[in-house]
Amino acid sequence: MQEWHEIIIPSTPQGRRQAEAEIMTRAQELGFSQEATFSIKLALEEAVTNAIKHGNHFDKTKKVLILYCCNHKNFTLTVRDEGEGFDPEKVPDPTAPENIRLPYGRGIMLMNAYMDRIEFSPKGNEVTMVKENR
Repeated sequence: MQEWHEIIIPSTPQGRRQAEAEIMTRAQELGFSQEATFSIKLALEEAVTNAIKHGNHFDKTKKVLILYCCNHKNFTLTVRDEGEGFDPEKVPDPTAPENIRLPYGRGIMLMNAYMDRIEFSPKGNEVTMVKENR
């Protein structure tokens, strides 16, 4: 059985970078390719940034929980914030003509593109992502 690891960070960029460093080290130790490791890093960065910005509204008293479980075949990440959640189906399409030039709004699209599976909790304050090591 795989062991889950827990990282709890404050809603700050510094906290995000610490979590990224730990998770990237683990992916490299397990032999994930450079491409897969990049995908994990990008998706984690997007998910944690969204949790800090949209979920916890930069409130330093609120935490972001990151859970990860991994082996040589796949890497599973869960990111949860203390916010009220959202409906991912209501997020505007970043490729729509009216949104294409906006400098934001592509996080979920990137997570979907770079990870093999992505799922939001019913409440919408938690995302679980899986990257397979091919």
